[in-house]
Amino acid sequence: MSDNSASLNWFRHAAPYINDLRGRTLVVAVPGDALEHANFRNLVHDLTLLVSLGVRLVVVHGARVQVNRALAEHGIENRFYGNTRITDRETLEVIKAAVGRLRFDIEAAFSQGLPDSPMARSALKVISGNFVTARPIGVLDGTDLRWTGQVRRMEVNTIDRALEQGALVLLSPLGTSLTGELFNLNYLDLAAEAAKALRAEKLILYRDTPQLLVNGEAVYELSIVQAEQLADQVDSETLYCAIRACNAGTPRTHLLSYADNGALLQELFRREGAGTMIYRDTYEVVRRARITDVGGVLGLIRPLEKQGILVRRSREKLEAEIDHFTLVEVDGTPVACAALYPIQDEAGETVAAEIACVAIHPDFRGGGRGAKLLHHLERQAGVLGLGELYVLTTQAEHWFIEQGFSQVAVQDLPAARQSLYNIQRNSRVLHKRLSTQQSLSQPEKKGQAS
Repeated sequence: MSDNSASLNWFRHAAPYINDLRGRTLVVAVPGDALEHANFRNLVHDLTLLVSLGVRLVVVHGARVQVNRALAEHGIENRFYGNTRITDRETLEVIKAAVGRLRFDIEAAFSQGLPDSPMARSALKVISGNFVTARPIGVLDGTDLRWTGQVRRMEVNTIDRALEQGALVLLSPLGTSLTGELFNLNYLDLAAEAAKALRAEKLILYRDTPQLLVNGEAVYELSIVQAEQLADQVDSETLYCAIRACNAGTPRTHLLSYADNGALLQELFRREGAGTMIYRDTYEVVRRARITDVGGVLGLIRPLEKQGILVRRSREKLEAEIDHFTLVEVDGTPVACAALYPIQDEAGETVAAEIACVAIHPDFRGGGRGAKLLHHLERQAGVLGLGELYVLTTQAEHWFIEQGFSQVAVQDLPAARQSLYNIQRNSRVLHKRLSTQQSLSQPEKKGQAS
């Protein structure tokens, strides 16, 4: 495939995600390290692109590396309680100067537009101000954190008006108090609070590395329960922030590397993503197909039909048989399907069932989704009171054997199905007898999450 064709296909596949994000609020947290990285210019371009696509964007920046450097230059000791800075009056003055410089540098970076493009003179508005009211954290275990604070309230209405005007809202890690004092804030806490207050669709957390690693393996998605179980193994401020945000109501939190060019666009507009996503609601479900799913099922089975792996079905035939299909849906997109066809004897009584049309999108193979689908089909057969399953396959024989099937002869098929056997395809016939418990299982709820 040519580079042009690949780019066109990528853009076409991104269209549903672009449409879904238009008008939604995203909060993006950028650490101070990222602001000095060579890839920051590309990150600015990607964020500018999101605003041009109609995304309501709030950017929260950190400043720890800059503040640490400024304190060292002034000969002031860095003092922390755990990961929280102790902010005395002298430290606060240095923080104010460092954060102020960063804020103006960020605004200047966004004012450049996209050089050598039609967006070179795009008038992206960057709005910042005293949107955050803070209060002191106080004394923890006998340690007075002084002018280190936490978010008390956000000016949601003011921020919403700015976002409605197509502006990018920039939040710096400082907050004012009702008494006129200024408090130093943790930028991750600020980002999580912003996502909660603004009811953001997503919280993007940048860090130095991409996916979370567990036992040396990259993890691409975690439920909130799985993330909480891993929190003790993976000491990561961004993971803790993601968990807090999801527990507070943010549907999706994404961990990305600020060093990876285009990571944000890949994460938002490609199904496989580029980082680790933590989700609070049902991200992946197994459910019965509906007539509106015909297009999605066709997209899964057509490539396999062209390869001769599956028998070709017309759209009309698929529409008529869609009730037999079960889908695995990831974030609203079908990524796997299979069908369960009852087999009747000569008297018209259902005696067994055939599993057919098993298809999994290439980007989602190897994640156990095929076995999950098969389990659901076995449960459906159990609901029907059937104790036997058959499958005809030309290339997946060994996989079905691993799932408990065994090879049988064509003559072992029920007579009604045997008469339809295609000798030209020469498919292997596999059989599985369901346990009594499976046959007597309770009906599953339509759309039940796995």
